[in-house]
Amino acid sequence: MTPKERTLARLQGKPVDRIPNFSILMSFAAGYIGRPMSEFCTDYRVMTEANIKCCEDFGIDLLNTMSDPYRETADYGAKMSYPLENIPIAERLIKNSDDVKNLKPFRIEDSVRMLDRLNAVEYYKKNFGNTYPIMGWIEGMAAESADLMGLSELCIALYDEPGMVSDIMDVCYETAVNCIAAQIDAGADIIGIGDAAASVLGPEFYRNLILPYEQKLFAEIKSRGAYGRLHICGDISVLLEDIKTCGADIVDIDWMVDFKEANEILSGHALVCGNFDPVSVVMSGTAETVFEAVNKCIDDAGSNCIIMPGCEVPKITPAENLLAIHEALVRHTG
Repeated sequence: MTPKERTLARLQGKPVDRIPNFSILMSFAAGYIGRPMSEFCTDYRVMTEANIKCCEDFGIDLLNTMSDPYRETADYGAKMSYPLENIPIAERLIKNSDDVKNLKPFRIEDSVRMLDRLNAVEYYKKNFGNTYPIMGWIEGMAAESADLMGLSELCIALYDEPGMVSDIMDVCYETAVNCIAAQIDAGADIIGIGDAAASVLGPEFYRNLILPYEQKLFAEIKSRGAYGRLHICGDISVLLEDIKTCGADIVDIDWMVDFKEANEILSGHALVCGNFDPVSVVMSGTAETVFEAVNKCIDDAGSNCIIMPGCEVPKITPAENLLAIHEALVRHTG
Protein backbone atom coordinates (compact mmCIF):
# COMPACT_ATOMS: atom_id res chain seq x y z
CA MET A 1 0.00 0.00 0.00
CA THR A 2 1.09 3.57 -0.56
CA PRO A 3 1.17 5.84 2.48
CA LYS A 4 -2.00 7.52 1.22
CA GLU A 5 -3.81 4.22 0.70
CA ARG A 6 -2.63 3.04 4.12
CA THR A 7 -3.74 6.19 5.94
CA LEU A 8 -7.13 6.47 4.26
CA ALA A 9 -7.83 2.78 4.86
CA ARG A 10 -7.04 3.16 8.54
CA LEU A 11 -9.27 6.23 8.79
CA GLN A 12 -12.08 4.31 7.11
CA GLY A 13 -11.70 1.28 9.37
CA LYS A 14 -10.39 -0.96 6.60
CA PRO A 15 -7.46 -3.43 6.77
CA VAL A 16 -3.95 -2.03 6.28
CA ASP A 17 -0.62 -3.66 5.55
CA ARG A 18 0.90 -1.90 8.56
CA ILE A 19 -0.10 0.80 11.01
CA PRO A 20 0.60 4.33 9.68
CA ASN A 21 3.56 6.26 11.08
CA PHE A 22 2.72 9.91 11.83
CA SER A 23 5.93 10.89 13.63
CA ILE A 24 6.14 14.69 13.90
CA LEU A 25 9.39 16.03 12.46
CA MET A 26 10.27 19.72 12.38
CA SER A 27 13.70 20.68 13.74
CA PHE A 28 14.90 17.13 13.05
CA ALA A 29 13.75 17.38 9.44
CA ALA A 30 15.47 20.72 8.93
CA GLY A 31 18.72 19.40 10.38
CA TYR A 32 18.47 16.18 8.41
CA ILE A 33 18.83 18.06 5.13
CA GLY A 34 21.37 20.49 6.57
CA ARG A 35 19.17 23.59 6.56
CA PRO A 36 18.59 26.01 9.46
CA MET A 37 15.30 26.02 11.30
CA SER A 38 14.71 29.65 10.30
CA GLU A 39 14.52 28.59 6.64
CA PHE A 40 12.32 25.58 7.46
CA CYS A 41 9.84 27.97 9.10
CA THR A 42 9.84 30.66 6.43
CA ASP A 43 10.38 28.92 3.08
CA TYR A 44 7.96 26.20 2.01
CA ARG A 45 10.58 24.84 -0.41
CA VAL A 46 12.86 23.96 2.51
CA MET A 47 10.02 22.55 4.60
CA THR A 48 8.69 20.36 1.81
CA GLU A 49 12.15 19.11 0.82
CA ALA A 50 12.89 18.16 4.42
CA ASN A 51 9.58 16.40 4.99
CA ILE A 52 9.74 14.47 1.73
CA LYS A 53 13.27 13.29 2.46
CA CYS A 54 12.29 12.14 5.95
CA CYS A 55 9.16 10.38 4.67
CA GLU A 56 11.28 8.47 2.19
CA ASP A 57 14.13 7.63 4.56
CA PHE A 58 12.18 6.91 7.76
CA GLY A 59 8.89 5.46 6.57
CA ILE A 60 6.74 8.42 7.61
CA ASP A 61 3.25 8.20 6.10
CA LEU A 62 2.22 11.87 6.08
CA LEU A 63 3.41 15.04 4.34
CA ASN A 64 3.39 17.64 7.06
CA THR A 65 3.08 21.43 7.11
CA MET A 66 3.84 21.97 10.82
CA SER A 67 6.74 24.25 11.62
CA ASP A 68 5.97 26.51 14.59
CA PRO A 69 2.94 28.00 16.39
CA TYR A 70 3.27 31.54 15.07
CA ARG A 71 2.19 31.56 11.44
CA GLU A 72 -1.22 33.08 12.13
CA THR A 73 0.25 35.29 14.86
CA ALA A 74 2.66 36.84 12.38
CA ASP A 75 -0.10 37.41 9.85
CA TYR A 76 -2.20 39.23 12.45
CA GLY A 77 0.68 41.70 12.67
CA ALA A 78 2.86 40.53 15.58
CA LYS A 79 6.48 41.58 15.44
CA MET A 80 8.60 38.51 14.72
CA SER A 81 12.21 37.40 14.96
CA TYR A 82 13.64 34.28 13.37
CA PRO A 83 16.59 32.70 15.23
CA LEU A 84 18.76 30.64 12.92
CA GLU A 85 18.37 27.33 14.76
CA ASN A 86 15.18 27.79 16.72
CA ILE A 87 11.50 28.42 16.15
CA PRO A 88 10.36 32.00 15.54
CA ILE A 89 9.73 34.36 18.45
CA ALA A 90 6.58 36.50 18.46
CA GLU A 91 6.13 39.64 20.52
CA ARG A 92 2.78 39.98 22.26
CA LEU A 93 0.33 41.65 19.92
CA ILE A 94 -2.55 42.05 22.36
CA LYS A 95 -1.78 43.88 25.59
CA ASN A 96 -5.19 45.39 26.37
CA SER A 97 -8.78 45.58 25.19
CA ASP A 98 -7.97 48.37 22.73
CA ASP A 99 -5.64 46.01 20.89
CA VAL A 100 -8.50 43.54 20.50
CA LYS A 101 -10.50 46.16 18.62
CA ASN A 102 -7.71 46.33 16.05
CA LEU A 103 -7.54 42.57 15.62
CA LYS A 104 -9.10 41.65 12.29
CA PRO A 105 -9.58 38.34 10.49
CA PHE A 106 -7.36 37.79 7.48
CA ARG A 107 -7.66 35.70 4.34
CA ILE A 108 -4.88 33.24 3.65
CA GLU A 109 -4.53 34.67 0.14
CA ASP A 110 -3.58 38.04 1.67
CA SER A 111 -1.20 36.65 4.28
CA VAL A 112 2.53 35.89 4.29
CA ARG A 113 3.26 32.98 6.59
CA MET A 114 -0.02 31.12 6.15
CA LEU A 115 0.31 31.64 2.40
CA ASP A 116 3.71 29.96 2.63
CA ARG A 117 1.96 26.98 4.25
CA LEU A 118 -0.62 26.99 1.47
CA ASN A 119 2.21 26.94 -1.06
CA ALA A 120 3.54 23.83 0.68
CA VAL A 121 0.17 22.08 0.37
CA GLU A 122 -0.01 22.97 -3.32
CA TYR A 123 3.53 21.70 -3.95
CA TYR A 124 2.84 18.43 -2.16
CA LYS A 125 -0.39 17.94 -4.07
CA LYS A 126 1.18 18.56 -7.47
CA ASN A 127 4.19 16.31 -6.92
CA PHE A 128 3.23 13.67 -4.34
CA GLY A 129 -0.53 13.87 -3.91
CA ASN A 130 -1.18 10.41 -5.33
CA THR A 131 1.33 8.75 -3.00
CA TYR A 132 1.13 10.54 0.34
CA PRO A 133 -1.70 12.06 2.36
CA ILE A 134 -1.18 15.80 2.88
CA MET A 135 -1.87 17.58 6.15
CA GLY A 136 -2.65 21.27 6.40
CA TRP A 137 -2.60 22.99 9.78
CA ILE A 138 -4.16 25.76 11.82
CA GLU A 139 -3.86 26.87 15.43
CA GLY A 140 -6.88 26.25 17.63
CA MET A 141 -8.63 29.12 19.33
CA ALA A 142 -7.04 28.60 22.76
CA ALA A 143 -3.56 28.21 21.29
CA GLU A 144 -3.85 31.22 19.00
CA SER A 145 -5.25 33.41 21.78
CA ALA A 146 -2.27 32.44 23.95
CA ASP A 147 0.09 33.21 21.07
CA LEU A 148 -1.44 36.64 20.60
CA MET A 149 -1.62 37.74 24.24
CA GLY A 150 0.62 35.37 26.22
CA LEU A 151 -0.43 32.24 28.07
CA SER A 152 -0.31 33.73 31.57
CA GLU A 153 -2.23 36.77 30.37
CA LEU A 154 -4.85 34.52 28.75
CA CYS A 155 -5.32 32.60 31.99
CA ILE A 156 -5.92 35.82 33.91
CA ALA A 157 -8.21 37.26 31.24
CA LEU A 158 -10.40 34.16 31.30
CA TYR A 159 -11.41 35.23 34.82
CA ASP A 160 -11.13 39.02 34.61
CA GLU A 161 -12.18 39.76 31.01
CA PRO A 162 -13.92 36.71 29.54
CA GLY A 163 -15.74 38.84 26.97
CA MET A 164 -12.42 40.05 25.58
CA VAL A 165 -11.19 36.47 25.25
CA SER A 166 -14.36 35.51 23.39
CA ASP A 167 -13.86 38.46 21.04
CA ILE A 168 -10.31 37.29 20.27
CA MET A 169 -11.45 33.73 19.66
CA ASP A 170 -14.26 34.88 17.37
CA VAL A 171 -11.74 36.69 15.16
CA CYS A 172 -9.41 33.68 15.20
CA TYR A 173 -12.29 31.38 14.31
CA GLU A 174 -13.23 33.45 11.25
CA THR A 175 -9.61 33.35 10.05
CA ALA A 176 -9.38 29.62 10.76
CA VAL A 177 -12.41 28.82 8.61
CA ASN A 178 -10.83 30.64 5.67
CA CYS A 179 -7.48 28.90 6.18
CA ILE A 180 -9.17 25.49 6.40
CA ALA A 181 -11.07 26.03 3.17
CA ALA A 182 -8.02 27.28 1.27
CA GLN A 183 -5.81 24.36 2.34
CA ILE A 184 -8.44 21.75 1.49
CA ASP A 185 -9.04 23.38 -1.88
CA ALA A 186 -5.26 23.24 -2.47
CA GLY A 187 -5.16 19.50 -1.80
CA ALA A 188 -4.97 18.84 1.95
CA ASP A 189 -6.48 15.48 2.92
CA ILE A 190 -6.19 16.18 6.65
CA ILE A 191 -6.34 19.41 8.60
CA GLY A 192 -4.58 19.41 11.94
CA ILE A 193 -5.66 21.74 14.71
CA GLY A 194 -3.04 22.50 17.34
CA ASP A 195 -4.62 23.69 20.58
CA ALA A 196 -1.79 23.22 23.07
CA ALA A 197 -3.01 25.82 25.58
CA ALA A 198 -6.15 23.78 26.18
CA SER A 199 -4.24 21.25 28.28
CA VAL A 200 -3.38 23.85 30.95
CA LEU A 201 -6.69 25.74 31.08
CA GLY A 202 -8.63 22.92 32.69
CA PRO A 203 -11.79 20.95 31.88
CA GLU A 204 -14.32 23.67 32.65
CA PHE A 205 -12.84 26.23 30.27
CA TYR A 206 -12.25 23.50 27.71
CA ARG A 207 -15.83 22.26 27.84
CA ASN A 208 -17.56 25.64 27.91
CA LEU A 209 -15.32 27.81 25.75
CA ILE A 210 -12.80 25.88 23.65
CA LEU A 211 -14.71 22.72 22.72
CA PRO A 212 -17.55 24.55 20.91
CA TYR A 213 -15.02 26.20 18.58
CA GLU A 214 -13.30 22.89 17.92
CA GLN A 215 -16.63 21.23 17.17
CA LYS A 216 -17.45 23.90 14.60
CA LEU A 217 -13.99 23.70 13.03
CA PHE A 218 -14.05 19.92 12.69
CA ALA A 219 -17.56 20.10 11.26
CA GLU A 220 -16.23 22.60 8.70
CA ILE A 221 -13.37 20.28 7.81
CA LYS A 222 -15.69 17.31 7.33
CA SER A 223 -18.17 19.34 5.29
CA ARG A 224 -15.35 19.99 2.82
CA GLY A 225 -14.45 16.32 2.48
CA ALA A 226 -11.28 16.21 4.58
CA TYR A 227 -10.31 14.57 7.87
CA GLY A 228 -9.61 16.41 11.10
CA ARG A 229 -6.79 15.85 13.56
CA LEU A 230 -6.58 17.36 17.06
CA HIS A 231 -3.21 17.93 18.70
CA ILE A 232 -3.12 19.11 22.32
CA CYS A 233 0.29 18.73 23.92
CA GLY A 234 0.51 17.61 27.52
CA ASP A 235 -1.68 15.61 29.86
CA ILE A 236 -5.22 15.71 28.46
CA SER A 237 -6.52 12.81 30.55
CA VAL A 238 -9.20 14.94 32.23
CA LEU A 239 -10.33 16.31 28.86
CA LEU A 240 -10.82 13.02 27.02
CA GLU A 241 -14.51 12.58 27.78
CA ASP A 242 -15.16 16.01 26.26
CA ILE A 243 -12.63 15.57 23.45
CA LYS A 244 -14.51 12.53 22.20
CA THR A 245 -17.34 14.90 21.23
CA CYS A 246 -15.15 17.38 19.30
CA GLY A 247 -15.58 15.64 15.93
CA ALA A 248 -11.92 14.95 15.18
CA ASP A 249 -11.08 11.81 13.23
CA ILE A 250 -7.63 11.56 14.84
CA VAL A 251 -6.67 12.67 18.35
CA ASP A 252 -2.98 12.91 19.23
CA ILE A 253 -2.16 11.47 22.65
CA ASP A 254 0.98 12.77 24.34
CA TRP A 255 3.26 10.36 26.19
CA MET A 256 2.07 11.18 29.73
CA VAL A 257 -1.49 10.03 28.95
CA ASP A 258 -2.43 6.36 29.37
CA PHE A 259 -2.79 5.21 25.76
CA LYS A 260 -5.03 2.28 26.59
CA GLU A 261 -7.39 4.44 28.61
CA ALA A 262 -7.43 7.10 25.88
CA ASN A 263 -8.35 4.48 23.32
CA GLU A 264 -11.10 3.07 25.50
CA ILE A 265 -12.67 6.52 25.81
CA LEU A 266 -12.20 7.59 22.19
CA SER A 267 -12.91 4.26 20.46
CA GLY A 268 -15.85 4.71 18.14
CA HIS A 269 -15.21 8.45 18.01
CA ALA A 270 -11.62 8.90 16.80
CA LEU A 271 -8.37 7.10 16.12
CA VAL A 272 -5.77 7.60 18.85
CA CYS A 273 -2.34 8.67 17.63
CA GLY A 274 0.73 8.25 19.82
CA ASN A 275 2.16 8.00 22.26
CA PHE A 276 5.61 7.14 23.67
CA ASP A 277 8.05 9.70 25.06
CA PRO A 278 10.01 11.35 22.22
CA VAL A 279 12.87 12.20 24.58
CA SER A 280 13.51 9.22 26.86
CA VAL A 281 12.36 6.55 24.40
CA VAL A 282 13.40 7.90 21.00
CA MET A 283 16.08 10.56 21.45
CA SER A 284 17.86 9.05 24.47
CA GLY A 285 16.88 5.42 24.04
CA THR A 286 17.86 2.65 21.68
CA ALA A 287 16.21 0.78 18.85
CA GLU A 288 15.14 -1.78 21.43
CA THR A 289 13.38 0.80 23.63
CA VAL A 290 11.58 2.06 20.52
CA PHE A 291 10.49 -1.47 19.57
CA GLU A 292 9.12 -2.02 23.06
CA ALA A 293 7.25 1.29 23.08
CA VAL A 294 5.70 0.73 19.65
CA ASN A 295 4.61 -2.79 20.60
CA LYS A 296 3.01 -1.54 23.81
CA CYS A 297 1.01 1.09 21.92
CA ILE A 298 -0.20 -1.54 19.47
CA ASP A 299 -1.17 -3.83 22.34
CA ASP A 300 -3.05 -0.96 24.01
CA ALA A 301 -4.99 0.27 20.99
CA GLY A 302 -4.65 -2.23 18.15
CA SER A 303 -6.57 -1.39 15.00
CA ASN A 304 -7.81 1.94 16.41
CA CYS A 305 -4.38 3.58 16.45
CA ILE A 306 -1.83 5.47 14.43
CA ILE A 307 1.71 5.41 15.81
CA MET A 308 4.02 8.29 16.63
CA PRO A 309 5.96 9.63 19.61
CA GLY A 310 3.65 11.73 21.77
CA CYS A 311 4.95 14.99 20.30
CA GLU A 312 7.75 16.32 18.10
CA VAL A 313 10.88 14.19 17.63
CA PRO A 314 13.86 16.22 18.97
CA LYS A 315 16.47 17.48 16.55
CA ILE A 316 19.36 15.46 17.99
CA THR A 317 17.54 12.12 17.87
CA PRO A 318 19.77 9.37 16.41
CA ALA A 319 18.55 8.48 12.94
CA GLU A 320 18.61 4.77 13.73
CA ASN A 321 16.19 5.32 16.63
CA LEU A 322 13.74 7.18 14.43
CA LEU A 323 14.00 4.49 11.78
CA ALA A 324 13.25 1.89 14.46
CA ILE A 325 9.65 3.16 14.63
CA HIS A 326 9.16 2.18 11.00
CA GLU A 327 10.98 -1.10 11.46
CA ALA A 328 8.80 -1.99 14.43
CA LEU A 329 5.63 -1.26 12.45
CA VAL A 330 6.79 -3.35 9.51
CA ARG A 331 6.95 -6.34 11.84
CA HIS A 332 3.20 -6.04 12.42
CA THR A 333 0.29 -6.25 10.06
CA GLY A 334 -2.40 -3.59 10.41
